[in-house]
Amino acid sequence: MLYKIKAKIDPETLKDFFTALTDGSIESQKPDGSYIVKAMKEAVMVDGRYIEWYEACYCATPLRHERETVYDKYLTDFSTKMVYEVKDDLTGGSFWNYMEEYYYDKAYSY
Repeated sequence: MLYKIKAKIDPETLKDFFTALTDGSIESQKPDGSYIVKAMKEAVMVDGRYIEWYEACYCATPLRHERETVYDKYLTDFSTKMVYEVKDDLTGGSFWNYMEEYYYDKAYSY
């Protein structure tokens, strides 16, 4: 099933989330790690502290495994809405770019 998800970012854990997304630890998680990374690359910032994205999930409870293993460590206030197709209705800046810009350590730039 396909869901449109909205969740609140936790500024206290965002750097750890970005690290886990980029160091391979989430991506190597089976069976859904690569889907989580892809979803976060496509997520957009909305309302200042929230992100929205689309994600397919076949758990009886939407995102059950993804939340237990990843999302609940870094995000809060989830809302999920079952949809039938991905629409071009996500507006806002790239969540991935936000994390990259906010947490990029300029000490390592060349």
